[in-house]
Amino acid sequence: MKIDPSKAAFDIDGVMADTMTLFLKLARRDFGINNIRYEDITEYYLEDCLDIDPDIIGVVINRMIEGNSGIDLMPMDGAVDILSKVGAVAPLLFVTARPRLEPIERWVRETLPLDPSRMEVIATGSFEGKVEILKTRGIAYFVEDRLETCFHLHENDIIPILFSHPWNQKPHPFHSVRNWTEIEELFDLRPLE
Repeated sequence: MKIDPSKAAFDIDGVMADTMTLFLKLARRDFGINNIRYEDITEYYLEDCLDIDPDIIGVVINRMIEGNSGIDLMPMDGAVDILSKVGAVAPLLFVTARPRLEPIERWVRETLPLDPSRMEVIATGSFEGKVEILKTRGIAYFVEDRLETCFHLHENDIIPILFSHPWNQKPHPFHSVRNWTEIEELFDLRPLE
């Protein structure tokens, strides 16, 4: 069975946006931290896996959230193409735990070549806040990279699709994808008749 695009929504960081690569670039440029690789990010909370001062982690994350770091946040490989195909069939809904909407909403709208009326971005400020939004919108499937959020979604009868990264490799029962090609294969992208 294929997923109806109108019943699915997407996280942004780690799903559409290659946020951790931006984190590494900012840490390198702004603090001279050159010894951390993407594969070293084995926990969602960076303080739990990286030997970097938590204050520095906080500064880098704040620069990313504000969207004015001087280094572009890039989409994950294939995200723009596949999201454009999904958005041609049904409006796109993005739900992020970010605390501020404006910078990430602007980035999504500038990154995706879709009519703005075909997409909506909601910032909940917390991972727990995603469930209420998704339920209110009739969403059955959510593509997410934070494993703990996937468990929370599952407990609330939303089917998580885990976007695989080094930080979410603990055992879990969820369907996982490694890239946007695998996400595309899950969706029914036939035009509505």
